[in-house]
Formats: sequence, structure tokens, C-alpha cells
Amino acid sequence: MKKKSVVLILTFALVTVCIVGGTLAWLTAAAPAVTNTFTTSDVDITLEESENLDLKMIPGYTITKDPKVTVIAGSEKCYLFVKLEKSANFDQFMTYTVDTDWTALEGEENIFYQVVEKSAKNQIFDVISGNKVTVKNTVTKADMNGLTEDTYPTLTVTAYASQFAKNSAENFTAAEAWANVQP
Repeated sequence: MKKKSVVLILTFALVTVCIVGGTLAWLTAAAPAVTNTFTTSDVDITLEESENLDLKMIPGYTITKDPKVTVIAGSEKCYLFVKLEKSANFDQFMTYTVDTDWTALEGEENIFYQVVEKSAKNQIFDVISGNKVTVKNTVTKADMNGLTEDTYPTLTVTAYASQFAKNSAENFTAAEAWANVQP
């Protein structure tokens, strides 16, 4: 009888636990998933100049030379560089001034830069002040007659851009950014 009593008590306890356990409500919650989509970034530029420029040298005259660098809308903050390469005889015949927005890169000849902030719009920068070069008034007809197609004075403008930030805590210096764009 003792055995029956124990089995009966255990059965009753088991049934009670099942009934009570089945009626308990547990508080639960689930948060919606968070999805992060990582997009690309870029620094994009163009360099353009008016077509059909009249580049004939006449002593004392100014000649339109209007290279413009555009940082394309949406580009990240960047260092923008221009490199001005003159032929060996350019300074004998011509003069120009770099636009005041540009800073000469210390330790480099004819390399200029500026920092350009991110923008939703294209940002256009003149390279040469007043968009002109001037033929020196000391140039003579004999000087010009001594030139050939291979020895005409030339001025070549090239533009480069490099991201401004090295990482989330540091920025490049202008010299480091220039080193980044070296071909």
C-alpha cells in the first residue's frame, strides 16, 4: 500500500506540474534584423579646356589658356593637385600666374594643391589666374623665327586627386597625398 501511495502521489504531482506548466505564459520578444549595406566611395575629377584657342604668340599680347579641373559631385573630401610642365624655353617667351586658390607643394616644382570638401554638386577650379598667359613684350621676330614646330613653347597641365583621410583617425599630409598619385 505504501508503494501505491507513493505512485499515486508522484502521479498527482506530475499531473499538477503539467497543468501548471502548461498554463504559464513566458514573456518573450524578438527585435527585427538590422542590415547594413556598405556602398562604395570615390574621388573623381576631370580636366578640360576650351577648344579652338588661338595660341599664336604676339609680343605683349595675352592668350586665353583656361584649363579647369572639376571635382565631380559626390566625390569624397580630397586633395586636388595640378602639375604644370613647361618646355625648356617657355619662360623665355611666356608668363602666367597660378590661380590664388592653389598652394605650392613644398619641395616640389610646379605642383600645386588645394583641399576640396565633399559636395553634392560639381566643383570647378581655374588653374591659371585670369585664364590667360602673356607673351613677353621682349620677344622679337628673330626669336620667333628661330622656333620650329619641335621647339614651340608648351605648357602642359595635368590634374590628380587623392583621398584626404588616411583612415578614420588620421589625414594625409599634402606631401603624402601627392605621393599617392604618382604614376
